Amino acid sequence: MSFPAGWYDDPQDPTQQRYWDGEAWTDQHRAQEGPPPFQGQFGQPAATGQPQYGQPAQHGQVYGGGQQAPAQYGARPQQTGQAPYGQPQPGQPQYGQPQYGQGFQQQGYGYPGRRVAATPDGQPLSGWWRRVFAFIIDSIIVGIIGLPLTGYFYYQYSQVIWKYFEDTLNAAEAGTPTTSTALPPEAYKWIIPAVLLGLLVSFVYQYLFLTKKGATPGKRALGIGVRLRDVPGNPPGSAVAKRYGFIIGLSLLATIPLVGTLFSFLALINYLWPLWDDKKQALHDKVAHTNVVRT
Repeated sequence: MSFPAGWYDDPQDPTQQRYWDGEAWTDQHRAQEGPPPFQGQFGQPAATGQPQYGQPAQHGQVYGGGQQAPAQYGARPQQTGQAPYGQPQPGQPQYGQPQYGQGFQQQGYGYPGRRVAATPDGQPLSGWWRRVFAFIIDSIIVGIIGLPLTGYFYYQYSQVIWKYFEDTLNAAEAGTPTTSTALPPEAYKWIIPAVLLGLLVSFVYQYLFLTKKGATPGKRALGIGVRLRDVPGNPPGSAVAKRYGFIIGLSLLATIPLVGTLFSFLALINYLWPLWDDKKQALHDKVAHTNVVRT
């Protein structure tokens, strides 16, 4: 089980608290928060009948709060019904074990000064860099899977491009440089089917893994997954189709001459959007009402 980041009892020092970053203990410590062993604050005299600070209480002496002093000096007073010091209270986690769910709120969780974005039911959202690395892993896997279908078309495309650059270089050496920067029409004959087949393989890959497992292999490797923002569990096929269909649409529009640059820029904005969005959603997440979450 993954626990949220926060302050928990230090497993090595019960008098301290230690910060858990969501994956491992950090080196950040702070003192335990709780009432002092007797009423009154340091620098102030204790109430009538209480021992002065630094002086041991006598056995049987009663504190101002109605608690009897412990028999030995330095022993910690107990309240009626409490477990002995050092032992977990009923229903409380033991030292070093974060209590899952503590601090969750509708929009996030954390300690004062820090809030971590979460779904409405409290599942923490993925950071942007996790999504980037998962995207890279999935792109490599999809490229390998689709190579038997797209390899021939990419090979023919590379041959056309190589010949185009050779002809351009020879013309420049002969003193008749060309001013055209457009690719030869034959290049589109090979690159368009290669791109379409690659997108088809990628869509099937995303659809099957997200609907069946809730995460692609790349996302699973980074400990993240996809779900509806308001409903836990694997996303339905309709949401996955909307989500990835938006990405495919931008990719196809980016290949159109003249206006393709605009849609390429929009595709880049789509992937950067979670950086400033309060719900950590890309544009394709907003279309499908999904979130990428920590699993």
